[in-house]
Amino acid sequence: MPKLKVVISDYIESNLDWETEQFAQMGVDFSAYQLKNAPASELLKVIAEADVVIVNMAHMNEEVLNGLKRTKLIIRHGVGYDNVDVPAASRRGIVVSYMPDYCMHEVAEQAVMLIMACQRKLNQQIRLTGESSRSGKWVFEPVYPVYSLCGKTLGIIGCGRIGSLVHKMIQNFDLARSLICDPYLTEERRRELKSPFLPLNELLSESDIVTIHTPLGPETYHLLDEPQFKLMKPSAILVNTARGGIVNLEALDRALKAGRPGFAGIDVYEHEPPARDLAILGNEKAICTPHLAWLSEESGWNIRKQIVADVDRFLHHEGPRHPIDKSVPIRFE
Repeated sequence: MPKLKVVISDYIESNLDWETEQFAQMGVDFSAYQLKNAPASELLKVIAEADVVIVNMAHMNEEVLNGLKRTKLIIRHGVGYDNVDVPAASRRGIVVSYMPDYCMHEVAEQAVMLIMACQRKLNQQIRLTGESSRSGKWVFEPVYPVYSLCGKTLGIIGCGRIGSLVHKMIQNFDLARSLICDPYLTEERRRELKSPFLPLNELLSESDIVTIHTPLGPETYHLLDEPQFKLMKPSAILVNTARGGIVNLEALDRALKAGRPGFAGIDVYEHEPPARDLAILGNEKAICTPHLAWLSEESGWNIRKQIVADVDRFLHHEGPRHPIDKSVPIRFE
């Protein structure tokens, strides 16, 4: 029998020596490329004959999917999967899986970090330390007003794996309450969370802190735009560690300058890396980090091991742990 052919289209690891060794032990025909921004024709030269494609950020659009001859499984290296046309893959009988749990704690930690940094205006505090040192006296006035987290209302948009962790982590700050907007949670899960569930606009108007943990799709693209920002309190902060397209950053920059919301923490961007002239990068009311919420030594190994484990499952005629469209049966021959 021919060997299982596994191809990585693009990757972020410094090397794939470990994967090469693992797949060799499994008897897999393995190859890897760096084709993140390659056109469909270049991608297909290397992945068209693959049984399993592992993709980080390369675009698996309909044109690419149409050119796949043997592929039965596409594994997305990450939590989001907006670079893979899942419905088109499903129509072709290709199962798409992803890794929703490899960096849950890291992203939740980044969200809480940005909440704290925004609430305490950390970037401005750092700037004022330098100004005070140069002038020989403390300069505090430019950072006013600063509010305590104690007694405030947290609004969580999307309370799945990561949103639930943020909900749990931040309870020890003595918040007054947590509000949740998530129409997809079961009634049982809603009861477990013990928090009020509100429509988006109500949550935005009542929350002092809003943190986003929902996938990006047609219904969440620019979910927060100019009309939504106008609903927020002048003192409110907005944090996004989910997907860049959920928040219109051009509108957010204007809204911050107009005074609603008061501050923002952003880790994700609609186009990545963001253009150097993206206005919000220079907005003193925003703390912008470089899409590293997923990053830790532990999460880096978690995802590598989980992907290799899914390939091993395929070898043993088992489906992946986290298929996106569960209605598509996986083919092994």
